[in-house]
Amino acid sequence: MKKIKVLLVDDHQIILDGIKSLLENADEIQVVATANDGNEALNTLKLITIDVILMDIDMPKLNGIDATRQIHEKYKDVRVIMLTMHNESAMIKNLIEIGAYGYLLKNSSKEELLDAICKVAKGEKYFSSEVTMSLLNPEKSKTSDIQIDFTQREIEIIQLLADGHTNKEIGVKLFISHRTVDTHRTNILKKVGVNNVAGLISFAIKNGLVD
Repeated sequence: MKKIKVLLVDDHQIILDGIKSLLENADEIQVVATANDGNEALNTLKLITIDVILMDIDMPKLNGIDATRQIHEKYKDVRVIMLTMHNESAMIKNLIEIGAYGYLLKNSSKEELLDAICKVAKGEKYFSSEVTMSLLNPEKSKTSDIQIDFTQREIEIIQLLADGHTNKEIGVKLFISHRTVDTHRTNILKKVGVNNVAGLISFAIKNGLVD
C-alpha cells in the first residue's frame, strides 16, 4: 500500500517531535520531512514529493499563511492542513480562500489527525468540529486571554514536558512517583482542554509558560 507522504512544519521542535511521534506507527502515513518555517517547507518541496503538509501559522521568516498561498500556486498536488491554536473565523476563511484543504486545532486527538490526513490526501476538505462552529458562530471565536490557575507543581511538570522529559524522568527530578506525574499531567490536559502533549506545549508556548 502506498503511504501518504507528510511534511510537518512548525517552528518549535518539541511540537514537531510530538506530532511525529503520534504519526510514526500509522500504517498509511509516513512523515518524510520536517521544517521550521515556510521557507524551509518550500525548499523541501523542491527536493522530495509530498502529499500532505501539516502547517503551523505563526512562524519566523515565512509564516504559514504566506507559505500556504505560495504552495497552492506552485504545487497544485500538495494539500495543506493548517494545524494551529488559532480559532478565529476570519483567519479560517482567509486560509480556505488561499487554498488550505483542512484546518485542525493543536488539541485535536490522534484519531482526528489521522482521519484528516487520509481524507485530505484523497482530495477531500477537512475541518474540525470546533473550527466549523467558529465559522458558524464568529463572535464566539474571537481571541480572548485564557486564564488558568496552575499550581507550582503543575508549572514545573509543564516545563519539564516541554523539555522532552518522560513521566519517569520527571518523577526522578521532582522526587515523586511516575504515577503521581501521570495524574498531574492528566489534570493539566483537562485544565487546558487538549488531548495530547503537543497541544499542551503549544498552549504553554503561546501563553508564556515556557520559552
